[in-house]
Amino acid sequence: MEKRWIIQKSDQKSVQKLAKDLGVNHIVAHLLVLRGIENFDDAKLFFRPELKHLHDPFLMKNMKDAVDRIEKAIANKEKVLVYGDYDVDGTTSVAMMYSFLKRFSPEIEYYIPCRYEEGYGISLKGIDYAKKNNFSLIIALDCGIRAFDQVDYANEKEVDFIICDHHNPADKTPKAVAILNPKQSDCNYPYKELSGCGVGFKLIQAYSQKNNIDFSEISEYLDLLTVSIGADIVPMTGENRVFSYFGLKQINTHPRAGLKALMDIANKIKELSISDVVFGIAPRINAAGRIEHAKKAVEILVEQDLDRAKKLASFIEENNVTRRNLDQNITKEALEMIDENKKSTVVFSKNWHKGVVGIVASRLIESHYKPTIVLAEKDGILTGSARSVHDFDLYEAISKCAHLCEKFGGHKYAAGLSIKKENLSEFIIAFEKVVSESITEDQLSPKIDVDMEIDIDAVDGKLFRIIKQFSPFGPQNLSPIFVSRSVVDNGYGKRIGADKSHLRINTKTASGSLAGIGFSMGDAFENIKDYNEFDICYSINENEWNGRKNLQLMLNDLKVNS
Repeated sequence: MEKRWIIQKSDQKSVQKLAKDLGVNHIVAHLLVLRGIENFDDAKLFFRPELKHLHDPFLMKNMKDAVDRIEKAIANKEKVLVYGDYDVDGTTSVAMMYSFLKRFSPEIEYYIPCRYEEGYGISLKGIDYAKKNNFSLIIALDCGIRAFDQVDYANEKEVDFIICDHHNPADKTPKAVAILNPKQSDCNYPYKELSGCGVGFKLIQAYSQKNNIDFSEISEYLDLLTVSIGADIVPMTGENRVFSYFGLKQINTHPRAGLKALMDIANKIKELSISDVVFGIAPRINAAGRIEHAKKAVEILVEQDLDRAKKLASFIEENNVTRRNLDQNITKEALEMIDENKKSTVVFSKNWHKGVVGIVASRLIESHYKPTIVLAEKDGILTGSARSVHDFDLYEAISKCAHLCEKFGGHKYAAGLSIKKENLSEFIIAFEKVVSESITEDQLSPKIDVDMEIDIDAVDGKLFRIIKQFSPFGPQNLSPIFVSRSVVDNGYGKRIGADKSHLRINTKTASGSLAGIGFSMGDAFENIKDYNEFDICYSINENEWNGRKNLQLMLNDLKVNS
């Protein structure tokens, strides 16, 4: 599947001015301007985030009501249940809030719904558990913004709700004591892109601010918050960037026992980046809820003893291996079901494991680039995950089929839904109709946004050291991607990997050569050997081997010159 390389443009006057003001070359200035940085003060804030740049939490709608209700619960020795979703954002949120509130009251417990018995979001079973065990307040994290019936049910049972969520709200909100969500239309909070854990942290910050607790006493939770930001793929801008900048420092200097155990089992012995969190730590946290129960994820994140954390990490790693095997097998089956003539993909099998359908949906898009839904079955209800393609609003498309769904929720690019089995055929027709009538050919064509085209000789240690300071990377601040034309392998390129599916190149440069690696690009080797010229799309990384560090190109794509 050929990808389009879209090279970004910047205002050259702004680039020239910034290069002069900062004393940097035009490549660095161009990269900064693309990220909205046009003067010295912007650059200082970008390269040197400070905690003082965080917003006042009381700017968020309903924050005072939420803090007052928690204070009342603690003063009256009420039992409080911290409730969160079973993904990374939810489990880090619960671990964070539970650990904080435990400082002030022993009457704090946490609850994670079972993915298979209760599904996504707030469940009636969870509310029944709260009532039966005399909890009078539930603090819901990373879920609840559309839990109208559930909150009404809780109100009937005299169980109060505080909802901390970041998903898109409907025109109305549940009748909770307080709803914290910066995406509410009448919420004046300046930054709208917090993770669910981020909203929870603002509640902790507000409580601490009102009760004269110094920020240094709650900064220990920035590691959990950083994991949530990376895993939930929220924009790496504004407060998220500040949180992640300091959270990564904490992870790399004083990691909590649970994260240290997960880092060790993932063989992450070097300084961790957001990428390491996303691909090394987050999948293991997620695996607990995908295969068994996500309460194991919370257990390891709140554990303070390293030996016990290591035992939990071993258990979670077993879940992760199982998850990986399921992912591979189901992806193989699902690929055979795809209808090439449709502009959407909806696949289902009663034998698939519900815990990996989201991963499989992402895999299918890698090979068949179109809006995709993967469904599994339990008790006659099909539950699944949806993933989208560039700039297509998946959530909006599913909402137009809402009459055929039991429930759904999510974002523009990712959603979850459940459907009665008897409605599946009609849903497939309806969803395909919505997609085919609204998606453009441009959206169905995969593309790579390229920061800049540069000569391969411009890649050196100095450029990499500056780019490294652009981190932490994430949406809206991705690791810079470059294109270089007419490069030549020096003859040492080859297929690598157990199945020879990956590609290693050694591109000639004015000063020698640069190594590069392209995962799943082994087939390109035949076209680049014999000193043929080719164009590469890549980011710059560093490879460490036997104590030596060398620059390495991470290939995103490769095109052979005709």
